[in-house]
Amino acid sequence: MSLGLYLHIPYCFSKCRYCDFYSAPGQRGVPRAYVDALLRELSRFAPDAPLRPDTLYFGGGTPSLLVPDDAARLIDAAQPLPGAEITLEANPETVTEASLRAFRAAGVNRISFGVQSARDSQLKTLGRPHTAKQARAAFAAARRAGFENISGDIMLALPHYTQAEFDETLELIEEGGATHISAYLLKIEPDSAFGRTPPEGLPTSDEAADFYLYAVEQLEHHGYLQYEISNFARPGYEGKHNLIYWDCGDYLGIGPAAHSCMGGKRFYYPADTEAFLRDEAAPVMDGGCGAEDYLILQLRLRKGLNLDEYKKRYGRELSTAQRAFVQNCVKSGYASFDGRTLALTPAGLIVQNSILAELL
Repeated sequence: MSLGLYLHIPYCFSKCRYCDFYSAPGQRGVPRAYVDALLRELSRFAPDAPLRPDTLYFGGGTPSLLVPDDAARLIDAAQPLPGAEITLEANPETVTEASLRAFRAAGVNRISFGVQSARDSQLKTLGRPHTAKQARAAFAAARRAGFENISGDIMLALPHYTQAEFDETLELIEEGGATHISAYLLKIEPDSAFGRTPPEGLPTSDEAADFYLYAVEQLEHHGYLQYEISNFARPGYEGKHNLIYWDCGDYLGIGPAAHSCMGGKRFYYPADTEAFLRDEAAPVMDGGCGAEDYLILQLRLRKGLNLDEYKKRYGRELSTAQRAFVQNCVKSGYASFDGRTLALTPAGLIVQNSILAELL
């Protein structure tokens, strides 16, 4: 069974206006005490032997605020398997060619840049601290530093959005040498700055759907094949870490607000960095991961839900009524179904929640 290890780095320069992830803004780096706390927790989960994860993911926050030597300490402690995918999320303004070379020497072999848009005016609206020029420079520096597996994020359906803005952003990321692209629709979260004060010029839900379908079409035209609702890759560069999540595999998340699922049991750390530093934030149990979770997560993937595997793992089959509903989805262009595998089309992924409401 594969194991994915996620290490949460909650520190950020500033909080983006759309973000409701747990983070601590106003920081210029990651305290050594926090790295020590992560090492402490790693030793608790692997007291007698290293974890040997198949993937290791530094998420945040802004993990590129780490000192590369501290990233090396964490990688060495986890001792990932040979050939493991080791990803570091990075903001373009926080990296240099020297720091990227140091991260590469530490063992990081996949870098993921939060670009979002190629337009500086839009980046300012979002509260992003970088510019398009800095994003281009970061991609170039990553290639010179030896990274071959590079991902870039695009945010869709932003205020006053146009297809031309998407085209410009895709051009920036593709010319930067990206082998993987994540393209997300903007979601207004209640606990974000946008949630408290929504921006003007947001697209309607129908317009947002059109932007999504246009993005899928253009990304695939440029050789980035969709393998998950928001993720696209050149062949062989699919994100291995997140695939563990979507296949209901084992993953261990360490750090405040980090979630885990091990042996079908979910747990998480409280969202409290100070308590985590003081060793007063024990993981909280959070139920299990079962058949419904598997169905939901598999239908995020373009390959879809294999009914034989579904039955093998959980003893579940689609009922007559569910199969009839699936056939209606096929007729409407929302799904494909060959009797063994149910997969949603891009149009189906847009209305995924409505489809799942009928299947669950």
